[in-house]
Formats: sequence, C-alpha cells, structure tokens
Amino acid sequence: MSSFGRRLWGAATLHADTYEEVEADRGSIGQAALLVGIACAAAACGSLLRGSTTGLSSVALAVQVIVAGVLPALLWLGGSVFAYMVGATFLRGPETETDFPEVLRTTGFAFTPGLLLVAAGLPSASGLWIYYVTWLWIVVAGVVAIRQALDFTTLRALATFGSAAVLLWLVVWGLAVVPLPL
Repeated sequence: MSSFGRRLWGAATLHADTYEEVEADRGSIGQAALLVGIACAAAACGSLLRGSTTGLSSVALAVQVIVAGVLPALLWLGGSVFAYMVGATFLRGPETETDFPEVLRTTGFAFTPGLLLVAAGLPSASGLWIYYVTWLWIVVAGVVAIRQALDFTTLRALATFGSAAVLLWLVVWGLAVVPLPL
C-alpha cells in the first residue's frame, strides 16, 4: 500500500498516529487538498445521483450539485481557520505547539470518510443513511484531527470543534442575511 493509501486508511480508522504523521509532514498539504477535492467530487456525484431521481428541475439540480460539491472545501477551510483561532488562543493547552498549516493538513485528512458521499446518491433510505453516517464520521475524524494537531485532550478538542462550528455557522448565517449592495 502506498504512503497515501496507508494514510487514508489510518485517517478513516481514526488512528492518532496517522494524524500525528500528517501533522509532522509539511509536504502532506497537497495530499490533504487532493483528498478534500475528491470528497467534493464524491459529494457532487452523490447529490447528482440522488437529485436526478427526485424530479428536480435542471436549475435546482445544478444548484444542489454545486452546493454539495463546494461544501466539503468550505467546511475544511473555514473550519480549520476557526479551529486554529480558537484552539491556538482561547483553549490553548500547556503542550499546544502548532501553526495553521498543521491544522489544515490534519483536518484535510479528516475528510477521508467523505469519499463515501458518492454512495449517498443511492435511492431509498439507504442513501440518506449513508449520507448522515458519513458526515458523523467526518465530524468524529475532525475532532481526532484537532486533538492531534493542537496536542489536546479529547474534551478540549471537542470544545474547539464545537466553537469552530458555531463561529462558522455565525459567519454563514451573517452572510446570508446581510443585504447585497446594488
């Protein structure tokens, strides 16, 4: 198995050593970005498969596929920014030594389960079940990634993840309600 394949397996099975390896390897940012890109494509394909069986108009389907395809990348970048800001400042532990690229690399590999999002396009409830289980798996992997990148306890990593999620939600909500200049 290649180094990338081994890392995918380790990240998917939530092995802390894999996240530590990715954190230490400055060259793995390309692999993390590639992985998130593949998760974006998988989410878009799953959305297309699911949406094409629901009778959506072509415009609505196109919007749904674009949003689903962009969402993992936005969550990765935005979530990493807020996790770094919260974890490296407010919730910083005595052993926390990190920089933003370390958080970006580890959280990128937390999107490994996102490769299954293509299967969310299966018809019936099985596709929906796969969708929710996959996103839950990504969340758990994200907590492990933050814990390893910031050298935290699991409780502190949960607090950082939760805080980052709330901050990201507030930014998205704020952008959604602010009127656009004409």
